[in-house]
Amino acid sequence: VQLQASGGGLVRAGGSLRLSCAASRGTFSKNVIAWFRQTPGKEREFVACITWSGSSTYYADSVKGRFTISRDNARNTVALQMNTLKPEDTAVYYCAAGVVITTHHRQYDYWGQGTLVTVSS
Repeated sequence: VQLQASGGGLVRAGGSLRLSCAASRGTFSKNVIAWFRQTPGKEREFVACITWSGSSTYYADSVKGRFTISRDNARNTVALQMNTLKPEDTAVYYCAAGVVITTHHRQYDYWGQGTLVTVSS
C-alpha cells in the first residue's frame, strides 16, 4: 500500500483545514488508518485513527472535539477535518496504515510522505 497525504497549508488560528490520505497503490480498506504529526526535534505524535469499518475512531486529547477523522473505503481515502486550529497544531502531518488500533507510530506499516500544516497566531 502506498499512501499520499495532501491538504496542508497555512491558516490563521481558529481556521479549518481538511487533510486527505489516499492509497496511490493498492487498497487500505482492511487497515486501521491513523494520522500522526511531527515537529522538529520531537517524536511523531498520535493525532487520530479509525478502524477499517469506520465504526470506531480515537483521538488524542489535544485534538478531541476539534478534529474529525473519517474514511471512504470505496474511494480509498481517509480525511482529517481540522477545526478551530491553534498555533500548537503546526506540524507535518502523516497518514499511516496498520493492522492494529494503536497510538504507537512504530506499529504502523505504511506511511504517506507528510503534509505541512502551519497555523499562524
